[in-house]
Amino acid sequence: MGTKYVLYMPRYYCTIMERHLNGEDTIYKENAVVQYNDVDNEYFYPGDKDNGYENMRNYVIQNGLDSRYLKGLLIQELPSISKPLMRTSIEQIDGRDGDVITRLGYSAYEKKMKIGLFGDYDIDEIISFFNTSGTVTFSNEAERYYRYDILDAVDYERLMRFRTAEITYHVQPFKYSTLEKMKVFDNPTSAITVRNNGNYVSKPIIHIKGSGTINLSLNGVQLFRIDMSTSNSITIDTERLEAYNDDVLMNRYVVGNYDKFMLKVGSNSVSWDGQLTYIAFENLSRWI
Repeated sequence: MGTKYVLYMPRYYCTIMERHLNGEDTIYKENAVVQYNDVDNEYFYPGDKDNGYENMRNYVIQNGLDSRYLKGLLIQELPSISKPLMRTSIEQIDGRDGDVITRLGYSAYEKKMKIGLFGDYDIDEIISFFNTSGTVTFSNEAERYYRYDILDAVDYERLMRFRTAEITYHVQPFKYSTLEKMKVFDNPTSAITVRNNGNYVSKPIIHIKGSGTINLSLNGVQLFRIDMSTSNSITIDTERLEAYNDDVLMNRYVVGNYDKFMLKVGSNSVSWDGQLTYIAFENLSRWI
C-alpha cells in the first residue's frame, strides 16, 4: 500500500442531534467539529486515532482496552465527576436536642455516559466491549480508575437507529491511581514507610515472603499474625478480607484485624518481627 497524503482537510461546524419518531429533535452538541478527508472522500470525527487526533477525543479504558480502538464508537458525553453518598443512621433521643448521626460508610453509585456511532462500525465488537466488569478509567479523570459493573440493559437497537444510547456504570465508591506502581521492599531490615497520596484512608493489598511466624504492625499497632510454615509467600487483601497464595485461600494462616489495617492519608509506618524477606503494597492511595 502506498502512503496517502492529505494536504487540506477543511473543518465543518455541525449540530449533533437525535431525531425522534414524532419528528422532534433533541440537540446534544452545537458547534461540533467534523472534518472532510478529500483523499478518502469522507467525513470523519477529529478524534480518529488514524488521523492523529486521539487527544481531542473523549474515551474510556475498560480492563486495559481503549474505546478509541473500537471502530465507529463515539463517547458523546462522559460521566460527571461526583462524590459517593455516605450511608447514615439517624436516631432521635428523647430529652436530647437534635439527633445522633452514625456514618456507616460510602455507597456504590451510578455513573452515566452517552455513546454514539459514526462512520462504519462493528456493533458486535461494541456490545462485547460493554458486556464487562472490572476497572474503568474515564478521560476526564485520566489518572484514576474505578471498579465497575454494567448491570442495566443497553438499548443497542436505539444506538443503531438513532446513533445514540446511554451506558450506566455501577461503580464502587472509591477510585485508585492509574500511575501508582507497586511499592516493593526486598530484604528490608527495619520498619518501612509507605504513603497514601489520596484523600481517604486506603486498604492495600500486601504481598509477603518469609518463613516461620511474622507479626505485622501498622503505625505501632500489631494487626496480623502470619503463619508462613506451609508457604513462603502470602498475599493479604485488606479490602476483600482475604489471604491467598495464587488461587489457594490462606485465610486460616492469617489471624488479625483486616478492618483496622487502613493507611491514613500521608505517611504510615509498617514494622514486623520474624523472618520477613520481601514485602510489597498495591493500592496504597485511595480517593472518594
